[in-house]
Amino acid sequence: MAKNDPYAALRYKEFNIFLIVRFAMVFAWSMQFVVIEWEVYSITKDPLSLGIIGLMEVIPAVSLALFAGHVVDQKEKRGLLLKCILGFSVISFGLFLLTWPKIIGEWPTDIVLYCIYFLVFLGGFVRAFLGPTIFSLFSLIVPKKVYPNAATWSSSVWQMGAVLGPALAGFSINWIGVHWSMCLIFGFSLIAFVNLLQIPKKPILNPKIGENVFKSLREGVRFVFSTKVILGAITLDMIAVLFGGAVALLPVFAQDILHVGSQGFGVLRAAPAVGALITMFTSAYFPLNKSAGMKLLGAIFGFGVCIIVFGLSTWFWVSVLALFLSGVFDGISMIIRQTILQLRTPDHMRGRVASVNSMFVGSSNELGAFESGLTARLMGTVSAVVFGGTMTLITVVTTGIVSPAFRKLDLRKDIEEHEKEE
Repeated sequence: MAKNDPYAALRYKEFNIFLIVRFAMVFAWSMQFVVIEWEVYSITKDPLSLGIIGLMEVIPAVSLALFAGHVVDQKEKRGLLLKCILGFSVISFGLFLLTWPKIIGEWPTDIVLYCIYFLVFLGGFVRAFLGPTIFSLFSLIVPKKVYPNAATWSSSVWQMGAVLGPALAGFSINWIGVHWSMCLIFGFSLIAFVNLLQIPKKPILNPKIGENVFKSLREGVRFVFSTKVILGAITLDMIAVLFGGAVALLPVFAQDILHVGSQGFGVLRAAPAVGALITMFTSAYFPLNKSAGMKLLGAIFGFGVCIIVFGLSTWFWVSVLALFLSGVFDGISMIIRQTILQLRTPDHMRGRVASVNSMFVGSSNELGAFESGLTARLMGTVSAVVFGGTMTLITVVTTGIVSPAFRKLDLRKDIEEHEKEE
C-alpha cells in the first residue's frame, strides 16, 4: 500500500460492500426523516411539530444508548446489524401503510399524527443499536493502518446518502407523493439487508464476554471522560449541532419565508450535504491530520457563521450558498472527529464509546431539532436560527481559550504508531 494512497481502503472487498450498506441505510433514513417532516408540517402547520419528531426519536435513542453499546461489544456485529436493518424496514413499511391516501382520508388527523410519532419513537430504539454496530463493524473490516483513509470514505458515503436522500425526498414528494416515496425508502432498506449478507460473521474481540452490564457501562463512560481528546471532540460537536440545528426548520423556510415549494425544499435540504461530500472527497487527497485541533475549531466556527447568514437571508440562492458552506465546514468536523474516535478507541470498547458518542453527537441532531422548533415558537423562526448560530460561535471561542491542549492536537503521530503495529 502506498503511504498516501487515497484509495487504500477501497482495495478491500468487504469494505466496499460495507460502503454500499451504509449508503443505502443513510439514504433511506435521511429520506424518510425529510418525507415525514414534510408530511407532519403539512398536517399541522406548526414548527414545534417538527421539533417533536426529533424528540420522539431521541428519547429512546438516548435512553438505550449505553445499554446498546454494552450489547454491541458482547455480540457478533454483522448479525446485530442485520437485525437493526430489519427493524428499520418494518418501521418504513408501517409508514408506507400509514401514508396510504385511503388512510389519510378516512382516519382522523390527530390519529395519523400520533401514529407517525409512535413509529418514529420505535425508530429511536433501532437507532440506539445501529450507530454503535456500524462503528464496531467498520474496525473489523479494514486494518488499522488504513483507518484514517477508511474513515474518510465511510464519512463520504454517509454524506452522499445524506445528499441524495433529502434531495430525492423533495423531488419525489412532488413527483409521486409521500406514500410512494415511503415505498422507495423501504426498497433501499432491503438493498442494505441483502448486501450485508455477503459479509461473513466477524469475531468478538471483547475479552470480557458476560461481564456485568453496569460494570461494563461504567468502564465505557470512564474511558470517554478520562480521554480528553475524545471528550473534547464529542462535546464541541454536540454543542455546535445542538444550537446550529437550522436544518430542522427548513420546511418553514421553504413554505413560509422563501416560498420555494417542495422542489426548493429538496435543494435546501441537500445543500449542506453536497458541501460536506465535496470536502470529504477532497480530504482523501489532502488529509486533515496535521493541526487537527485548530482545523476542527475553525470548521465549527465557520459552520456557526453560515447558520447565522442562512437565518438572516431572504434570497433563495444566498440561503442555498450558506447551507452549502455550512456543509463544507461540517464535513471537515466529521472527518476529524471520526478519525479521532477510530484511532484512540480500543477494539474491545468500540460499541460503548460509539454509544456515548451517539448520546452526545448523534442525538444532538434531534435535540437540536427540538430546540429549534421550541425557540422558533418562542422567538420566531429567523431569531431562533440566528440565536443557534451565535451560541455555536461562543462555544468554539470558549473551547479554544480554555483548552490549549486541544488547539495543539495533531493526529500524525497516532497514524504512524498504527502503521508500525501493522
